[in-house]
Amino acid sequence: MAIPAFQDQRELPDDDDGYFAGLRAEPREARESWDSPSRSAAQYPESRRPSWDSPSQATRPSQDSPSQATRSAQATRPSWDSPSQATRPSWDSPSQATRPSWDSPSQATRPSWDALPDWPEQEPGPQSRPADPYRRGDIVVESSTSPTGWKVGTGVPMPEDDRPPAEATSGNRLFTVMLFFSGLATSIALWLFDTQAGTVNDTASLMLAAGRVSGLIGGYLLFIQLLMMSRVSWLEEWVGSRDLLRWHRWLGTSLLVAVIAHIVTIVYGYGLLAQTGVVDQAWSMITTFPEMISATVATGLLVLLSFTSIRWLRTHLPYEFWHLIHLTGYLVLLLGYGHQIATGADLSGRFASYFWPGLGALVIAALVWGRIVEPVWLNARHRFSVAEVVAEGTNTFSIYIAAKNLDKLPAQAGQFMRWRFLNANGWWQSHPFSLSAAPNQEWLRLTVTVAGRHTAKLGQLRPGTPIWAEGPFGTFTAQRRTRRRALLIAGGSGIAPIRALLEDMPADTIVIYRASRPDELVFRAELEELAEERDAWVRYIVGSRTDPGPQRLFTESGLRGLVPDVNRRDVYLCGPPGLVNAAVGTLKQLAVPDSQIHLDPFEF
Repeated sequence: MAIPAFQDQRELPDDDDGYFAGLRAEPREARESWDSPSRSAAQYPESRRPSWDSPSQATRPSQDSPSQATRSAQATRPSWDSPSQATRPSWDSPSQATRPSWDSPSQATRPSWDALPDWPEQEPGPQSRPADPYRRGDIVVESSTSPTGWKVGTGVPMPEDDRPPAEATSGNRLFTVMLFFSGLATSIALWLFDTQAGTVNDTASLMLAAGRVSGLIGGYLLFIQLLMMSRVSWLEEWVGSRDLLRWHRWLGTSLLVAVIAHIVTIVYGYGLLAQTGVVDQAWSMITTFPEMISATVATGLLVLLSFTSIRWLRTHLPYEFWHLIHLTGYLVLLLGYGHQIATGADLSGRFASYFWPGLGALVIAALVWGRIVEPVWLNARHRFSVAEVVAEGTNTFSIYIAAKNLDKLPAQAGQFMRWRFLNANGWWQSHPFSLSAAPNQEWLRLTVTVAGRHTAKLGQLRPGTPIWAEGPFGTFTAQRRTRRRALLIAGGSGIAPIRALLEDMPADTIVIYRASRPDELVFRAELEELAEERDAWVRYIVGSRTDPGPQRLFTESGLRGLVPDVNRRDVYLCGPPGLVNAAVGTLKQLAVPDSQIHLDPFEF
């Protein structure tokens, strides 16, 4: 398996001025000069050089002579790509007598190139400086004089075509929401149709009715939560991982509220009927009905799961511990559903006896398919293993993965997979890592930034280590674009999926790469190469949070100064939560529609 040989980021100097001397933007005239003798035809392919040979400009000099044979056939026409300056006209000559006039309304006054004498050799000037090898990748510096607020030359030209394609998933989301609320209404209607009129006639019966309805709602939400945790590929492709993540969080809170409301109202209602206190009635129910013990355990697990899902606490817990607690959701289903079957009178009606078992069968089938069948088939067909570990920068390395039949792997640039490295340290845990290069038929690549003991040990993997993979997951792909152009914003380890996405993005894509220090920038050589190949632009924002440039980045004037048409682009964000939240807030202020903002929620 051939591993591409890119420049080792560890060898890059740490000095900001020396390292970025070639990245800082020069005046536009110097960067876009086509007259520099160092810019050859190989450096600018024909697809990117302006053509002077259009039919309407037949008398203008040709810039596209690709070979020496063509030049000899056009010996009387001056060639702009010739290394010799002897035949190049000097536009800086003080005399205007021999300069052809392009503005004359009559074509008769234009000189014939076949009759022109040799032009004098051009004097060296500012236009003949060596070309900037990083003209599409500049470090951006805050400026107090430029109208954009950034150093002159960092702006990107705005193309005119802005016709967006239709969004593919908006109808899917609406249909899914309608299905969800239809199922919720059905679960409540089943109780309503089985309840005789006049049954709810006092406080106790009202509390019991509220308890039964909240219990039905909680049971339905629990099924939907587990369905979204099943990892079936069709659900994510149909709805989108970002919407699934938001719904998962919202439904988790709603489920906890429904369960607590069910417990409080049921206990209080039976307490009113028995004319006892709430605590005494709760203890009596637990000790009298054995199924209530399992319900109590399920409630405790649900509260623990919800508590550990708080964002601040989740970020401070080890990932393995947080993931283990989340797996108790399956136990909540078993214990809670057993309680409903044993004591729930509203699950045994004429239609309820079909609705609830059918919903349970759907969820269980999705769990078996997404958690067992698909992973087994994926690993049996591809047989993933470690090919090589390559250092990329400070605390960052890439793992190249070999596999069979990679041409049949349904993965796209920007997606992530869950990787379980089958050695002594990693066989018992899996972690999500995004692909840092678009999939190809020879290898896959994921890039890891050391953030703990597990990720540190991944840098010591040996070639040939077998891997158990699940996925691919995520809709953070180019196919989700709703606009003709895109803006990619990355910070920290978020550069991995952004770098892969750049391979699938259209021309005029802009990449903004945020880093604290120069040595934290990875994939610089690859980003520059891809920018040249795909006619894209890369802008580096380097410095601490208190530096003027980084502080200005996520402001309305700062972001619009870098990307004037930001509200007409799809924006892909991946990075630390602080960066993503700041960027989303600024995008909202700039009136960027929510459908054009794409996040990489591999935490789901």
